[in-house]
Amino acid sequence: MSKISATSGAASHSEPSGIKRLAGLSLAALGVVFGDIGTSPLYAVRECFHGEYGIPITDNNVLGVLSLLVWALLLIVSLKYLTFIMKADNDGEGGILALTALIITQAKKNGYERWFLVVIGLFGAALLYGDGMITPAISVLSAVEGVQIIAPAFKELVIPVTIIVLVALFLFQHHGTAKVGTLFGPIIFVWFVVIGLLGLAEIIRYPQILKAILPWYGISFLLSNHLQGFMVLGAVFLSVTGAEALYADMGHFGRRPIRLTWVLLVLPALLLNYFGQGALLLAFPAQSHHPFYGLVPSWAMIPMVILSTSATIIASQALITGVFSLTQQAIQLGYLPRLTITHTSARHIGQIYVPAANWSLMIATISLVAGFGSSSKLAAAYGVAVTATMIISTILFYYVARDLWKWNLVGINLLISFFAIIDLSFFGASMSKLFQGAWFPLAIGLAIFTLMLTWKQGRTLLLEQLKNRTLTIEEFLQSLSLQQPHRVNGQAVYLTANPDVVPVAMLHNLRHNKVIHSEVALFHFTTERVPRVPNNRKVEVSKLGDGFFKVVARYGFLEYPNIRQVIALANHQGLHFKPESISFFISREKIIAELKSKMTLWRKKLFGLMARNALSATAYYDLPSGQVIEIGVLVQI
Repeated sequence: MSKISATSGAASHSEPSGIKRLAGLSLAALGVVFGDIGTSPLYAVRECFHGEYGIPITDNNVLGVLSLLVWALLLIVSLKYLTFIMKADNDGEGGILALTALIITQAKKNGYERWFLVVIGLFGAALLYGDGMITPAISVLSAVEGVQIIAPAFKELVIPVTIIVLVALFLFQHHGTAKVGTLFGPIIFVWFVVIGLLGLAEIIRYPQILKAILPWYGISFLLSNHLQGFMVLGAVFLSVTGAEALYADMGHFGRRPIRLTWVLLVLPALLLNYFGQGALLLAFPAQSHHPFYGLVPSWAMIPMVILSTSATIIASQALITGVFSLTQQAIQLGYLPRLTITHTSARHIGQIYVPAANWSLMIATISLVAGFGSSSKLAAAYGVAVTATMIISTILFYYVARDLWKWNLVGINLLISFFAIIDLSFFGASMSKLFQGAWFPLAIGLAIFTLMLTWKQGRTLLLEQLKNRTLTIEEFLQSLSLQQPHRVNGQAVYLTANPDVVPVAMLHNLRHNKVIHSEVALFHFTTERVPRVPNNRKVEVSKLGDGFFKVVARYGFLEYPNIRQVIALANHQGLHFKPESISFFISREKIIAELKSKMTLWRKKLFGLMARNALSATAYYDLPSGQVIEIGVLVQI
């Protein structure tokens, strides 16, 4: 009897704790994950009726557009992403690079299929950089434009104020999101409650708008308006542009908090607001220039502009942080050169700051605001990158379901075909705005994609050349047994990109200085295609004999290499090196583009430029600068 009571008591105490933790995660997810999709009501409905392909405001058109908005949220976000795509996690992590790494590691494929998956996965990731530039611009600009509704005389101040807000946002990034992270969730919570209530008030006045829940109105709209109706899909898609963020941020919060927050708060608030905007347009068609602010009473306009601006800043923060994380993953997977990465929180591993990405985003975002001049014009550039990424996610999900989960092929094909029809429809509609600005995110994506492939291929050529100029470890140890060089007391660590060959820096040191340390360790860092590697599998030490060791350190693509941690873990396996006494030898390659290869000359020069501007190994691995010896190596590729 006492045993049963104890068990029941433990359960009763743990249950509130679990609920409290779930509530905390859900509130945090609200601030980070749903900011982008949550601020779409600011411009999505407006662009359908007032944008580049604005449709005439009639009862049938309003009901039809609203039906398309509702079913886009239900089918793309609720069904595709939250029900299916989020099942495909890489050790709990989501996002297109994590998904790509999962597939090419665990699924058995031929060379062409593997190459295809890597290429489309990289291109999808590259497109997100374009999205990361446009989202802060359109979100903040659309919020600040409320100022000109309050006082038309302030219209000229919209662009300067938007730029000031954006500059402040990017200048703040080096402090990290940890300091204001606790504010994000409550502010977005208030935002969703307010926009839901604003929409509900209008629905009560015009309840006939609820007929738009029937999908027939959306289908009828497309059939009646033909090509123009299809074009409007590009504006309808603006309502779901944050769906990819739900998947990308899954590793920070988990599936359950994200799904729970969506079902209980976010989706109801969005639907109420969209229905409210539709009801407003049925009653007052002249409000099409900004139906969102048309829902706001005049006395609440100033607080609403402030709340909208705060919400869009938070939405922008989430996208900027996502770009930082994406950049870190690309560096760890070997698709971008080493860059300075600063961890801004001791408790949250995902909170990082990448200066190069931050300043590039700031310049691009401010240029977009100044160049396009209004959120309506920016909307023409928005969406095409996200639709393309969604298509790629659908393709990658197909391989996960087929190769990893072994789902029934007929069921997979039907499901993927259904999603593909939706994705391709939105992509085609978004591409119709190609010459109105949609070219921009595609150009950015193509440029980033080119940089990624160039760096990866250039590194491959570089390593091949270095390998041809050195010896294997076995050959080197055999040569030492025949002619032993002078050994000096001390411990040396050589960083090597190939664990099976002797680093060029060691051969140069031996050739010119005629000595070698009594204890030498070859350190090789490799990135596994999993988010994190546990400490018990992170380091492997091999004793090569004659005072030589080989240390292979494995890190996940969300981790940051830590030389002190590696030494400490290796010492537990018999290395016994003292960090303060080690001499670190690294090579610095000077690249000359001269040899004939599959890589074109301009890409070789681009690779050389990237290599010269990459963060040094000393800084990247946080080596003690007073103990580092750099040896220059001239390499032709």
